[in-house]
Amino acid sequence: MRYAHEVEKVRTAERALMARLPEGTLMRRAAAGLAAVCARLLSSGHEVGLGVYGAPIVLLVGSGDNGGDALYAGAGLARRGARVTAILAGTKTHEGGLAALRAAGGRAAPATDEAAAEIDRADLIIDGMLGIGGRGGLREPYASLAGRAADSGAVVVACDLPSGIDASTGQVDGAAVKADVTVTFGTYKPGLLVDPGARHAGVVELVDIGLGPYLPDPDVCAPRGEDVAAWLPRPTHESDKYRRGVVGVLAGGAAFTGAAVLAVGGAVHGGAGMVRFASSEHPVELVRHRWPEAVTTVIGDSLDSVGRVQAWVAGPGLGTDERAEALLVQALASDLPVLVDADGLTILSRRRDLLWRTPPTLLTPHAGELARLLGTDAAEVEARRLEHVRRAAEELNATVLLKGSTTVIAEAERPVRVNPTGTPWLATAGTGDVLSGLTGALLAGGLPAIDAAAAGAYLHGLAGRLSADPNGDGAAPISAYDVVDALPAAFRTLSA
Repeated sequence: MRYAHEVEKVRTAERALMARLPEGTLMRRAAAGLAAVCARLLSSGHEVGLGVYGAPIVLLVGSGDNGGDALYAGAGLARRGARVTAILAGTKTHEGGLAALRAAGGRAAPATDEAAAEIDRADLIIDGMLGIGGRGGLREPYASLAGRAADSGAVVVACDLPSGIDASTGQVDGAAVKADVTVTFGTYKPGLLVDPGARHAGVVELVDIGLGPYLPDPDVCAPRGEDVAAWLPRPTHESDKYRRGVVGVLAGGAAFTGAAVLAVGGAVHGGAGMVRFASSEHPVELVRHRWPEAVTTVIGDSLDSVGRVQAWVAGPGLGTDERAEALLVQALASDLPVLVDADGLTILSRRRDLLWRTPPTLLTPHAGELARLLGTDAAEVEARRLEHVRRAAEELNATVLLKGSTTVIAEAERPVRVNPTGTPWLATAGTGDVLSGLTGALLAGGLPAIDAAAAGAYLHGLAGRLSADPNGDGAAPISAYDVVDALPAAFRTLSA
């Protein structure tokens, strides 16, 4: 797992550690790590340069400690022969860092047009304008410097996090630095893992400065492949289809038959021992034709004839009429885990009372669906994804998987989980239905709701990448069926 902590927890840990160290030690540790990453970038990439010696480097320096980190890192690079220029953009400058830079042969100048022209000639730019305490978009002269850095063609390295990003939420309210690499110190910050902040952070490198023993439980965590592999149920010699889990899929109607086929496909490839599909006659006919291994049942307004299941997936293409509502009521009245998606979420937006149940409930909305459930609007949800997914988990008595450019998963009194896989090519009709079936299969296999959601999102995102760019030579548009077909390969990557 990658663990992330909000600003106040980081500040408290820093104070506890600094009380045990000589003054300035923590900043020098951070600066040394930052300089090491920058030196590696300069030495390893032909697009950057041939090495540190002689490389033109620009530091964008603000008033706070991030400016000091950048100055000390710049001093270290200057001692290795880099041509370092610091543009002093803040109302004040860290005196020790500035003295160290000048002593190492670096130059410093106020943020004038003449100084800013150095940005255009740089191989590498270090952003040290704002730290984790920054709020709101960048003001001048920071905004102009960030824009010029983005246009320069240089590699931009952010110090702790890109200036203009909210460290705790990932919000971007106005101008912000767009980094190629972010070197963060002590722990990840949630804003580096959640869009839109994550899009500005680029590749994130963590430098250990000794905060670990002083940090409390994380606020956000992002699983790695080995975490997901450890969660997945694995068949043994004693396994049979019932021990592996039977997932019931309640989906499809006259208008959206494809949703049923895709959800069942996700479940079939999600590791379930058996998939039972229940719907009206036409969706059943289509599912039976495409997925003959699924056990299908034509139903009216009752689930009594479906047979034994160990978890339900309810909602994709189901409709929102009285019959659909009656079927969802029955699924939620059971003592089984239930995943609700799509039309099922629309029904819940007018019947939130159905959510007050003891067995696990997993909701998988996109921003618009979550907005309806919470009585807000989609733009608000997109802008503050962490805030809204946490609120939803508390108010709706459920585990909530909020789909989007960053998929986030919340459960009351647990750190939010952030999915690190995926591709923009997944933004196509039907892929959410595949995710529902896949995740429902994991629920039926016995995973707790939050683990099933995190594993399902991880594998779904991985399958999207594999189908969009199977050979690593450039991505292409994909369909939801492509994602279904790539799920076995996604599972295999975790056992390789």
